[in-house]
Amino acid sequence: MTTPALLKMINREDQLVPRAVERELPAIERAVDSISRAIAQGGRLIYVGAGTSGRLAALDAAECPPTFGVSSRLVQAVVAGGRRALTRAAENVEDSAAQGSRDLAAKKIGARDIVIGVTASGRTPYVLGALRLARKRGITTALITSNRNSPASRLARITIAPQTGPEVIAGSTRMKAGTAQKLILNMLSTAAMIRLGRVYNNWMVDLSMTNEKLRTRGLRILEQATGASVPEAKRALAQSGNLRIALVMLKTGMSPSESRRWLQRFGTNLAQALAMDSARLHKQPKASRPVKTNPRKKG
Repeated sequence: MTTPALLKMINREDQLVPRAVERELPAIERAVDSISRAIAQGGRLIYVGAGTSGRLAALDAAECPPTFGVSSRLVQAVVAGGRRALTRAAENVEDSAAQGSRDLAAKKIGARDIVIGVTASGRTPYVLGALRLARKRGITTALITSNRNSPASRLARITIAPQTGPEVIAGSTRMKAGTAQKLILNMLSTAAMIRLGRVYNNWMVDLSMTNEKLRTRGLRILEQATGASVPEAKRALAQSGNLRIALVMLKTGMSPSESRRWLQRFGTNLAQALAMDSARLHKQPKASRPVKTNPRKKG
């Protein structure tokens, strides 16, 4: 085949992936609700995978702290072969179900956690061993696979199985199957964090501003979400040291300490905190309303 023909063929096959994922939305919905419930109750989301599947799971877990401001313990990936396998192929280590069980047990999993196996074939012994342990301990289990009737599906309460069809290179599940896994992992973590209040409208209000690019992004979020000017946004951030608190300050006129206490009443639900502040002010008689040194912003 010519290079253009080869690329067109790969692209044509890739276009089948989103439609296959779409057909799994009901199962993805159940998984998202289970993840949200587990985390809200103090549990963790733990992925288990090997090879491409494990690396994709590790990527999703690694992106959650900077995007949503959560602890690195909250979303974790247990990968066959450990850290070394993230950069080098280590297919032989996926053949031990006992090792999968041991590695998951090392995370001190409990009943409030949720464990999600990621395996295209649904037969990877490492993942099977981990899911078997989780099920034995009464932990909620889910599975992302390309094989609906696989052994792993019998160990999972929720099975997400997009049927992406044969790969361009037979058996190379890093291609369409891997793309489907990436899309689903994006959905699971993102939708769960939205359900948990880690996003306000479509802004990353718990963004970790650890470099210049992210600090600039944080300021832009404040400007867009509150209508504040650049100097106002910078001042609020400097006073609060926290994007979420700065946003409440700019939206309500509260001081940093007042904003922090107000947020503590509503946990991570920023929208509810702002709505309740608005209702509180609306109920106050005009004469008794506090004079704000920082006028309320719209936006």
